[in-house]
This record gives sequence, C-alpha cells and structure tokens, in this order.
Amino acid sequence: MTSEIQTRTTRLVYNRTIGVAAMQGRGFYYPWSAAVADDGKIFVLGRGSDSDPRGVRVTVMNLEEDYFGTFGSFGTKAGQAIWNASIALDSQQRLFTSDEHLNRIMVRTTDGELLDTWGESGVEDGQLNGPNGITFNSNDELLVSDHLNGRVQKFTAEGKHINTFGGFGSGDGQLNLPWGVCVDTVDDVYVADWANNRVVKFSSNGEFLKNFGSSGRGDGEFIGPSDVCVDNAGYIYVADWGNQRIQVIGPDGSFVQTNDGQATVSKWAQDFLDTNVEESDARSRANLELDLEFNTDDPHERSAHIEKYLWGPTSLTMDRAGHLFVVDSNRHRLQVFDIASAS
Repeated sequence: MTSEIQTRTTRLVYNRTIGVAAMQGRGFYYPWSAAVADDGKIFVLGRGSDSDPRGVRVTVMNLEEDYFGTFGSFGTKAGQAIWNASIALDSQQRLFTSDEHLNRIMVRTTDGELLDTWGESGVEDGQLNGPNGITFNSNDELLVSDHLNGRVQKFTAEGKHINTFGGFGSGDGQLNLPWGVCVDTVDDVYVADWANNRVVKFSSNGEFLKNFGSSGRGDGEFIGPSDVCVDNAGYIYVADWGNQRIQVIGPDGSFVQTNDGQATVSKWAQDFLDTNVEESDARSRANLELDLEFNTDDPHERSAHIEKYLWGPTSLTMDRAGHLFVVDSNRHRLQVFDIASAS
C-alpha cells in the first residue's frame, strides 16, 4: 500500500477543505470540476447523480467559504444541463461549461446569466461526442477533450472550429477516452488519457511531444487519470482517479510526490455539526483513523472507509495565489493544497 505522502521534493502542502454534502443550497452533491476567477471566487460545477439531479448546478464561494449562491439546473432547456463535465474561465471572466450528454458548451457571466450555447453532436471536425475537460490557452481558444471521439478539439470562444488532434488508439499521439486537459505557460497541451493510463503532451498546434506514466499503482503509474494541470515551474499534477490520489511529476517526467488526501472538517461542515449536537457527539466518539485490513489492493476500499482520503478525485485547478484545488467528488468537497517551492 502506498503511504499517505511520499516525497522526493515537496510540492503539495495541505491547506484546507471546502464544502459539505448538500442536495441544494450551500454545499455540493457530486462536484465534478472547479474554476477560480480573478477576484478569488470559486465556481464548483456539480454533476449530481442519476437518482437525484439536484446537484446539477454551479455553487459559488471563496477560499474562506463565504457563500455567494448557486445557478443552473437539470434539464435540456436553455441554461440547463444533464451531465455537467468541466468548467473554465476565459480572459474576459466568462464561464464556460461542457455537457457530456447534450454535447454542447454553455457560456455565462459569473453571475450565472446565460450568454451563449454552442456545439452539435457528431464525429466530424467541429462536432462533439461526450465533451469532457475544457481549458483556455493564452489566445482565448477553448480546448475541448472530445471524450467519446478520442481526440482534442480547439475552438474559438464563439464555437468556430480551429483544429483537431489525437484520435483513438494507444500509440504516440493517440487517445482513448481522454478526460481532463490543460495548457502550460507556452500553451503546450496536456491530456489525461484515461483509458490508456497516461498523460499525453502535445504542442500548441497538436503535434505529439511526449507520454508520461503507464498503467499501475506504483510511483509515476496511473489508473484512469481524470485530470492534469501544470504550474509555472513545469511541474505536472495528475488526478490519479483509479488510485485515489494526486501525483506530482517533474518537468523531466520523473516522479516527485504523491498525496492520498488529508482532509479536515470544513467551515460549512463545522457549522452543521455546531447546530446538530447529536451528530457532533457521535462524531467525537468515532474512530476516524481506522486501522483496517482490506482484502484487496484497490485503494478505493480504503478511501471509502477513511474520511480524510481522496475518494474519486475528478478535477484539478490552480489559482493565481498558488493553490491547487482538488475536486474530491465522492466526498462532496474540495481539498486545497499550497504549491510550495521544491525543498
């Protein structure tokens, strides 16, 4: 079993936990992606569940957990979504969200006003089939992980197709169910290649550059990576979804650090406990650091039983202050880390 934190150099230092499970209002219900605006507001995209779609919304707060409301709902009408997948901000601070089921991109103000909707279903260039991760490059061009088409597409913010790269397969430059996508400081593109258990790096024009990782549970190995982001120093952060952890890879591709999660009680969760005495008393008597023997090496079992660990990390995002936000979906929360200098 991988230890909780293994380091050669330390890049991730735990800061805090944000959020609490809530079907509606202040909280999250299966959050899936997050974005941070220039003013520090955090926008968390909820996916909800098949049994209860009330989680399909955007919840707005800041790092201190001041709550600013929600917008969006489940459905097929204008401004609604079925399977929220990813959220991103352009340089004008407009919010873009992808809907895997409806194969479309929605554009809103940060107040939730719907500005535009674009996208059509299909396999041709410019068409979408399960759009998942989205991100902007420095030219305000939107990169879309076209999940079921096994490729990445580049669009203008208005939805005009610019470029397509990738394609189904396991060879160099090919993708199999790509999930998250990000760019670095020179607009090179990194893709969480989910079914190939690796991260693939492309140039800004879509030329294959490098693969990172392979299938497995060891250092630098992945099982179903769901997202990726890169800091200004070139360190790569991977949401290793199937291994229930975050891994840090150096600019040269070498393993640096893994973190399985260190969650504490969030402000919203503490507010709930303070007003629900029986829940608080039961929690105070509970053993939250269980020493259990599991009959499998699947880290999902440990994450499901021990509260502090990541359980379904679906998405990563960074803010300008040097925080990494990890969307811890099955625990209905964000775990926040400081990105520290190598030591």
